[in-house]
Amino acid sequence: MTKPYMKPIALAVSLALSLSACGKHEEAEKAPAASSTAPAAASTTAAAPAAPKSVFDVAELGDAGQACQDFNGFVNAKWVAANPIPNDRTRWGAFDKLADDSLNTQHEIVDAAAKDAASAKAGSIEQKIGYLYASGMDDAAIEKAGFEPIKPKLDAIAALKTGKDVASYLTQSFAQGDMQVFQFGSGADFKDAKMQIAFTMQAGLGLPTKDYYLDPKYKEIRDAYVDHITKALVLTGVSDADAKKQADQVLAFETELAKASLAPVEMRTPENQYHFVTVKEADKITPHFSWDDFFKAQGVTVEKGFSLSQPKFMAEFDKLLASAPIDQWQAYLRYHTIDDASPFLSKAFQDNKFDFYGKTLAGQPEQKPRWKRVLGGVNESMGEALGQLYVAKVFTPEAKARAKELVDNVRDALKVRIQNLDWMSDATKEKAIAKWNTFLPKIGYPDKWRDWSGLDVKQGDYYGNVMAAAKFNYQYDLNKIGKPTDRLEWGMTPQTVNAYYNPTDNTINFPAAILQPPFFYANGDDAINYGGIGAVIGHEASHGFDDEGSQFDGDGNNANWWTKDDRQKFDARTDKLVQQFNDYTPIKDKPDAHVNGKLTLGENIADLGGINVAFDALQVALKKNPQEAGEKIDGYSQDQRFFLNWARVWRGSIREKEALLRLNTDPHAPASLRAMGAPSNMEAFATAFQCKPGDTMVRSGDKQVKIW
Repeated sequence: MTKPYMKPIALAVSLALSLSACGKHEEAEKAPAASSTAPAAASTTAAAPAAPKSVFDVAELGDAGQACQDFNGFVNAKWVAANPIPNDRTRWGAFDKLADDSLNTQHEIVDAAAKDAASAKAGSIEQKIGYLYASGMDDAAIEKAGFEPIKPKLDAIAALKTGKDVASYLTQSFAQGDMQVFQFGSGADFKDAKMQIAFTMQAGLGLPTKDYYLDPKYKEIRDAYVDHITKALVLTGVSDADAKKQADQVLAFETELAKASLAPVEMRTPENQYHFVTVKEADKITPHFSWDDFFKAQGVTVEKGFSLSQPKFMAEFDKLLASAPIDQWQAYLRYHTIDDASPFLSKAFQDNKFDFYGKTLAGQPEQKPRWKRVLGGVNESMGEALGQLYVAKVFTPEAKARAKELVDNVRDALKVRIQNLDWMSDATKEKAIAKWNTFLPKIGYPDKWRDWSGLDVKQGDYYGNVMAAAKFNYQYDLNKIGKPTDRLEWGMTPQTVNAYYNPTDNTINFPAAILQPPFFYANGDDAINYGGIGAVIGHEASHGFDDEGSQFDGDGNNANWWTKDDRQKFDARTDKLVQQFNDYTPIKDKPDAHVNGKLTLGENIADLGGINVAFDALQVALKKNPQEAGEKIDGYSQDQRFFLNWARVWRGSIREKEALLRLNTDPHAPASLRAMGAPSNMEAFATAFQCKPGDTMVRSGDKQVKIW
């Protein structure tokens, strides 16, 4: 794919999703940080502020009686009504507002870098970021170039004559960081997570999931996709009739790949993410594609083997090498070369991409301003370098130290909760605590920054710069293969408003950008901070024990550490959570559009575990500070304010098309339901707001879900 290299092994699970599953249009939850960073919450062992400052506007709340029926509406409805979705967004809420504000800070950084690039120290990250951003903002040069930057690739595709030629073309394209059909990169060995091995993963589809190719209800989207492909080809000089023929070929080709692809729910299973083979075994699966030639071209040495993660998909890829007509392969490669390059080409290409992926699929009325889109390209190409400048500007060592203390407090609460489980045997508890003991929290930013000295960024060549970064980042990733796993490495940039857990290195990670309001307040009361960032910390730690994370041990290996009876009890409890979310129909006037409880199970387990352990940590903090414990702020108790901030974090609204797309692709439930789903299972919530059995926000008896 002709865009900045993106690491394909996406096992890590995050608080909020950043991209649609098809990876073709950007969204906001994984976004640059806000324009100011408040220090982390004060230590819970410190004295309470003399005069607690309100950091929650209670005027935004609805009628008190609404809290037990529709907690999301009670907390967020007024704000949502007063804050419509901007035309250049598909949703708008707490994450998005924070992310949008953040772009202004990053804009200041890259703008200054662009202005000072010529005089900056040669080869410095400031100079490289400056040249990269300036080249992306040079509309005149980009318009003049048209699609000239990709003509060499289009010419190479036109010269292909056989399936063997296609295999060679793909091999050489990968070596440039330009991936087509499948993805390739490094990842921890599921059976020996202390070492990095090579992974291949299914890819190659332009539509979000296999269902979009096979289900009759998506025919209109398929037709629109063909129109989009047709226009992309016409923009490079292909005649209308030939472009339509090629577009039909592309859809037919991708349909065959889709039939062999796994669905999003299936891809959550570790067994479907890892399939270790020797090179000889891989060659038997793909006899028309030489893995030895491929690895040599990538400069990778594979000794014992690698993960051919979805063998059925790779077998179909090989079948198409042998059976698909060469003109069909050319159409497929030609289109994806154009489409992946479109954000870096002239306006006509940018608009065509947006018209389908933005308007048709997601319902977004307008594109984001040019500077925001270019800044997105900078983040993809040199995100950690930009993060280094961001941290220097807004994130203090004091904030990092305070955040670490809060992380420790919530982790301690999780340990106590595991120890006190009434459904788990001592044998499994011992293994769970052993895993807990090996958690590695990472806060704010990397201890060691990446070296960018090998990346050459030039003035006035946006596409060339993006491709240089793609190759540079690809090779950086491949250099890890055969080496020990570095647990200190980050999978998110510091300016990302998000957090994540990685089961193969057992780390919980909190970028600097999320350590600020409404998650984190320097002078806020404990309840607000634990209901915000505390629940985020608990969420990520709980991922270590969700349906997927629980299949990995403390060393990051895919291993069973459960007794059979305990696993059955765990599954019985999580099945109830699946059913809870299956029953939700979040889109008005679409009663058949249900949440997929299986797809969202991991995040729902993490929400439920996270809010419970954060609430426990709050109670410990309040016992140490009785004066604060009994104090009300703006008429609300500490327990109430905890839940109020939890719900506020998830406030927002979403366009219908984007909502439908995410129901099919997003492992996170809709935000409005996350505000209510976990609290409705907590007796502490019912007590705090004096809710009664029968109220919507009170799940009791067999419907109540208790896991961690």
